[in-house]
Amino acid sequence: MKKKMTGKRRVLAITTAVLMTLMFCLAGPVSADDINKQLAKSSIIDKVMRKGTLRIGLSSFVPWAMQDKKGEWVGFEIDVAKQLAKDMGVKIEFVPTKWEGLIPSLLTNKFDLIIAGMTGTPQRALKINFTTPYDYAGMNIVVHKDFAAGVSDYMDLDKKGNTIIARLGTTGAALAKETYKNAKVRLFPDEGPMIQELLNAKATAFLGTAPQPAQLAAKYPDTLMFLDKNLEQQPICMGVPKGDPDTLFYLNNWITVVRNNGFIQKKVDYWWKSLEWEALLQ
Repeated sequence: MKKKMTGKRRVLAITTAVLMTLMFCLAGPVSADDINKQLAKSSIIDKVMRKGTLRIGLSSFVPWAMQDKKGEWVGFEIDVAKQLAKDMGVKIEFVPTKWEGLIPSLLTNKFDLIIAGMTGTPQRALKINFTTPYDYAGMNIVVHKDFAAGVSDYMDLDKKGNTIIARLGTTGAALAKETYKNAKVRLFPDEGPMIQELLNAKATAFLGTAPQPAQLAAKYPDTLMFLDKNLEQQPICMGVPKGDPDTLFYLNNWITVVRNNGFIQKKVDYWWKSLEWEALLQ
């Protein structure tokens, strides 16, 4: 048989329950606030501001990122990264990395962000987060003229005896494998040997991100022919480690501003729609 609770015990129990409830109510907001502060302190933006230096992972692509005759980094992505650092009021450090090593290097803190003309594909987004696009790029093909007879469409190249080349680890490589079932697809880790293979007619065509195919045809008009069609239109984004909403929010805000104030379009006109920049390399 249960004993009846005395009045004194009943008051004590009620008082204890009220106090515990108050403790939980007070502890909740304080704990959440502490967590938010901790997240802010661990964000890349906060770390960069404290260090005073923004480290950017990039991979050499013409005219996205390349070294001029003085050995300095220049290109579309270089200008984007420099403007970001300037707006943040910090110095910038470029960390050149093999294309296929960009995401693993970001995950191991070799640099703070990826700004390398990278498309934010669903597959890549399983490993890292991507900002909203700061620009878009088509996927194009440039053909060696020795193989250009009868070619007016990119699917005209899909036959035995033809070799389509692309850069290893790029969306161009994935698209080449997906598109060409009869032609041979070869992938190169480095840009220089890949382009030389095309110029030497050891490859039929090169599939890559705009504006490179068009600019190659403009540079070597007697050797190469540009197919003026987009296989795909792809969003170009910055890569950010997962679990960092503050950095993602800041970068998305920055992208909105520089797209609206004409900065991105100005850089597109210079690096993609002209060859004025070639003087920097000579």
